[in-house]
Parts: sequence; structure tokens; C-alpha cells
Amino acid sequence: MTAASATLSEPMSRRTVMSLGVITAVIASGYGVMFTVLDDYRDRFGISESRLGMIVGIGFLASFLAQVFLAPLADRGHARAIVVVGLLVNFCGLVTLAFGQTTAVLLLGRFVMGIGLGLAFPAIRRLVILGDPQRLGDNLGLLLAADVAGFAVGPLLSALVVGPIGLPAPFLMIAGASLLSIFIILRITVEERPEVESSKLAFDLLKNKPYAAAVCMGVAVFVMIGTFDALWVVMLDDLNASEWIANVGITLFVLPMIFLAERGGRLAQQIGPFKVGPAGLVLGAVYMLMYGLLPSALVMLAVGILHGFTDSLTVSSSAVAVGMVTPEHRHAGGQGLLGGVQTLSAGAIAVVAGFLYETYGRFPAYAVCSIVMLILAATAFLLSGSHRSETPSEEVDLNAPSTAVTGHA
Repeated sequence: MTAASATLSEPMSRRTVMSLGVITAVIASGYGVMFTVLDDYRDRFGISESRLGMIVGIGFLASFLAQVFLAPLADRGHARAIVVVGLLVNFCGLVTLAFGQTTAVLLLGRFVMGIGLGLAFPAIRRLVILGDPQRLGDNLGLLLAADVAGFAVGPLLSALVVGPIGLPAPFLMIAGASLLSIFIILRITVEERPEVESSKLAFDLLKNKPYAAAVCMGVAVFVMIGTFDALWVVMLDDLNASEWIANVGITLFVLPMIFLAERGGRLAQQIGPFKVGPAGLVLGAVYMLMYGLLPSALVMLAVGILHGFTDSLTVSSSAVAVGMVTPEHRHAGGQGLLGGVQTLSAGAIAVVAGFLYETYGRFPAYAVCSIVMLILAATAFLLSGSHRSETPSEEVDLNAPSTAVTGHA
């Protein structure tokens, strides 16, 4: 059974989806703060670019472990409880980052925060997918918009409070918001149905071409994100750009996604995620290559805004595709594996990008990212095959011979 055929007693209200979006935004905002203080870590504490890449990367590794091995617990009827645990773990990670001044402590804080994110996000997606399958694209797009909005709040918060109050301030503020978010999830009433097969890990889904294609799209997006996150602030600092370009520039980059991501999810649902996704990835690869070539921070910012418009209409395609092809009783596991592989890829590319930037310079770091994105986009396009034109309103039989990926365990 696909998401399109899943039903609960009543469709989830938009208010409930928005409430889950608020929780998503709170969790994402912590990462937005950490991303914009990387140069502070380097300048104040003497942490090198390579170690900064490790700090970014270990959070992705932690999120991978949580999403792959712990997310299926949400399919047993414990999605709300998993979100609560994720928020508590996120709180602990943020407090650690607030007071960390050494590589070891910052690695620990980022690891714990990654576990919290990895626990909460797949459970939230499961609730939303089963809550109203007919609005799969819209609601997943709304969650993406909330994710991005939260990420955008982080840099603004950093710009406002780090100077007058201190580096720990934004982390502690978001830690408090994480605790308050627990009351939001506890007030949400949802129907959770435990399933017999829900304890299975989702690796077997990779044997099916539609799911494998969706994962390739998702990985390509996070290769882009991992490179961007690891290099953006440091690169602008090395170009002697004003600090506002790094902080406010991130907000301007993601602003279109806040308003257009829901429409992008709807676009993927109407046209088909296997058409929208690869097209967006090709454009994204071009933008990433441009970051390696452009001489001016202001020109990069202008390209970044255009990049944000393109991404806002395309990057939700992978989550929509997974929601479309995953059996009803395995949504948290399926979304968790997608998110886990995405974050692991982003973590790996963050370390690689940091090394390439420090050793060879800006262009090689961004060029490698672009090449990897193009390879993954082409792979997703080929794997989708006859399913390329399908939408979430159509059934995708994962047991059909045409969906099997041969030669893979």
C-alpha cells in the first residue's frame, strides 16, 4: 500500500501540520546557529578548517545512525514519543555547544544534536504522510518550508545576540525553545497504528528502483548542502566579505524556500517527483560550480538568491517520491533511511570539501560537488525508468519485476 492509499479516521488538519512544522523549525534553527559561528570557532578557539568540517560532519553521522536504526521505532505506534525524546536530546546537544571551546566538546555537542534531529524528523514525516495522503506533496513541502525557516532564524539570531550577549546565547535560547516544543507535540492528537512489520530496517527497500532513485535524488541534495554548509562562511571570511553578507546572506538564500517549498511539493505531486527532482539537481550543480568561480561575495549572494528559488521548487521531490513508493507501515523507516543516507553523505562531503578547500582552494572543492551531483541526478533519472511520469496519486507496485534493482543485495 502506498501513501496515496493510506487513510486515517480523519485527514490531519492544517493546524496540526503547522504545529509539527513549528517543531521542525525549532530543531533546524539550532543547526542554523552552529553553521554561522564556524568562523568564530576558528578565530576565537583556533580550530582549523579541517576540524570545522569534522564538527559539521559528525552531526551528519549521528543523524544517520539515529534515522536508520532508531527511526523505525516510530512505525510501531510511538511516533509522538520519539519526537519528545528527540527534542530532549536536541536540548542536551545545544547546551553542550553553547559552552564548548575545544574540538572534542564541540564534536560531542554536534553528535548529540544530530541524534536528536535523526530521532524527531522521520517520526514527524510519518505523522504527516499518514495524516493526509492526498496532500502528501503540500504537507511535506510545508515541513521543508518550516525546516528552512528554522534554519534561517539561526543566522539572524546569531547576528542579533552573539555580539551583545555572547556566543552561548543563541544556543541556549533555542535549547529553551526545544523544551517548550515538547508541550506542542503532547497537545497534538494523532491516530498511531502499530504495524506487524514495522520493526524492520529499511535497507531492503533499496532493492526497488523507484526507492533507490528517490534516495539518489536525496543524496545529491545533501551533497550540495554539505559542501555549502562547510564552506560558505569560511569562504566569505577569506574573501574579506562583511559579516552581514554571511549571516543575512544565508537568510536571503533560504527565504524563497520558506514561501515556495509547499508549492514545490505540490509541483512534485502533480508533475511527478522523478521529473522535477533531477531537473533541479542539474541546475543546482551549475550554481555550485559558479560559487567556485565567481570573484565577488556580492555576486555570489545574488547567485545564491536565484539558487534558493530553484531549490525551493525542486528539493522536496525526494521526500515526496519516498512517501509515494514506501509501504504504509514503513513510512518512518523509509523516510529515516532516506534522511540517514542523506546526512551521512553530507557529513562525508563536508569533510572532503573542508580538506579540498584547505589544500587546493575554492574551485576544486565546489567542482567535485558539482560532478557528484550530476552523476547522482543521472542515476536517479535512469533508475526511475517507466515510473518517471508517475505521481503520488498512482499506485507503485514495489514487487513488480520492473522495479527490482538487479545485482544489489
